Amino acid sequence: MAEYKEDNKRSAAGIGAAVIALVIGTIGGYAVGNSMGDDDKNAKTLNSSQASTATPAADLRAILTGLNEEHVSLASAATRAGFDGSASFMPAAASLDNNSRDLQKAVASVYGEDAGKKFYDIWNSHIGFFVDYTVAAKAGDKAGMDKAVQNLNGYVDGISTFFSEANPNLPKEAVAQLISEHVGLLKETVDKYGAGDIAGSYAKQRETRAQIGSKVATTISGAIVKQYPDKFKN
Repeated sequence: MAEYKEDNKRSAAGIGAAVIALVIGTIGGYAVGNSMGDDDKNAKTLNSSQASTATPAADLRAILTGLNEEHVSLASAATRAGFDGSASFMPAAASLDNNSRDLQKAVASVYGEDAGKKFYDIWNSHIGFFVDYTVAAKAGDKAGMDKAVQNLNGYVDGISTFFSEANPNLPKEAVAQLISEHVGLLKETVDKYGAGDIAGSYAKQRETRAQIGSKVATTISGAIVKQYPDKFKN
């Protein structure tokens, strides 16, 4: 398994217990909705719809989907800035690290602080490997690009092992397939930008965002709900 890199220059800012906060916010919204008069049939129908969707399980899916989709947008922006040698790279990298810390908090809210830290170390490594890939691609360094891809394959193994050991409903092979697809799509986003296909790069970014939201985040959140049905009720 590839060694995980650390970037001490990136921001370590994070949020509070993201999942818990979102649950509280949703419950508050539902209470406001139910304060409406019963004589309004349409309002009652709306409130009924809110009640059926405002659940801890739905909140978990929403927070993980949102954070993972944000990851793709921020990672794409950072790699483009890195390729261009733009001064915006460091702020972009800091924002990306904030997103990683948010994901760490979400994982820790389910599996504990130690697991959250372990997740962050593994997750953060693939960001560093993509920076390595971008730098090598700009320099036309084929060996450097191949090394970065090798390290990314190590990341896939590491993150798949983490989730399969944390949750019996996440077989390692199934997780690896989803993460490999994500890595491949993000790599294509970088490759197309490097080749001057700007429109193609943004189209691939959109595809990458859809994949991580509809497949990766949905699969992981669903497995967590199945693992802890009392904590994340549908």
